Amino acid sequence: MTDAVRAEGLVKTYGKVSALAGLDLVVPEGTVLGVLGPNGAGKTTAVKVLTTLVRPDAGRASVAGIDVLADPAGVRGLIGVSGQYAAVDEYLTGFENLDMIGRLYHLGARASRARARELLEQFDLADAGDRVAKGYSGGMRRRLDLAGALVARPPVLFLDEPTTGLDPRSRTSMWEVIRGLVAGGTSLLLTTQYLEEADLLADNIVVVDHGRVIAEGSADELKAQVGGERLQITVSDPDRLARAEELLTPLAVGPVVREDERRSLLVPVSGGASRLADALRLLDTESVAVDDVGLRRPTLDDVFLSLTGRDSAAATEPGHHSDTEASA
Repeated sequence: MTDAVRAEGLVKTYGKVSALAGLDLVVPEGTVLGVLGPNGAGKTTAVKVLTTLVRPDAGRASVAGIDVLADPAGVRGLIGVSGQYAAVDEYLTGFENLDMIGRLYHLGARASRARARELLEQFDLADAGDRVAKGYSGGMRRRLDLAGALVARPPVLFLDEPTTGLDPRSRTSMWEVIRGLVAGGTSLLLTTQYLEEADLLADNIVVVDHGRVIAEGSADELKAQVGGERLQITVSDPDRLARAEELLTPLAVGPVVREDERRSLLVPVSGGASRLADALRLLDTESVAVDDVGLRRPTLDDVFLSLTGRDSAAATEPGHHSDTEASA
């Protein structure tokens, strides 16, 4: 098996901001690599380097065996890219958007039209294909953007947070499309902040923070690094949350996560159901009323929190704009 994408020691700085600090990535051919990280971690900058849009200050990278710096045109002929924001001309119809891309790839008029209709069918946009894209919903625009990335049937695809801003139904639909592409042999690098997305789609996952990889493995391997189970408790009275934390901390085998807004505690434990019973007895002894309680296995969210010290849902850096290179 060859590598569809390989990056070694990528470095990119913007003034005093280090966007990439020695990033290493490998995507074996025919697989999906999920790249996780908060806004500002370096995900988008990495994609821009690998897709020839940005030159790194140091390091090397290749796509489908072609050096990104030595032959950028060769790389561009083998990749498809769908960014965080749908690159759709809203004054053209869906068909015209795809037909235009085909002509830019020099597919020829007949082949471009045929490919446009084929992709509209594949992405469930056939009924809207002759409508101006300005009237499309967010989910339709995202699907059209992804269809555009596939016009030339690229063997390597880069999806940079492809489901950002979509409602749950549209996100699920997009996941089905991505699964179909992978089943057809496409190699894929997927950046995302949605841990469920990486869990469902990726063969391998890297966690990126501050421009470098801080963990790597399959979803199960990363969860195993965290270990144990999680006791999740929601108290009735927010004023009793601190006391609940004091009572349950001795049962924990790692840091207790307290969320004041949700009146909840997440307690890493070992011992399963017996620890759940112990926790309830302690809380009952101190008359700490509980609204909800559960025991669950680690998730990728727990992995992210353990590795970065931040919850993925609140990992945006102050003042960051994900579409600006200075803090990408």
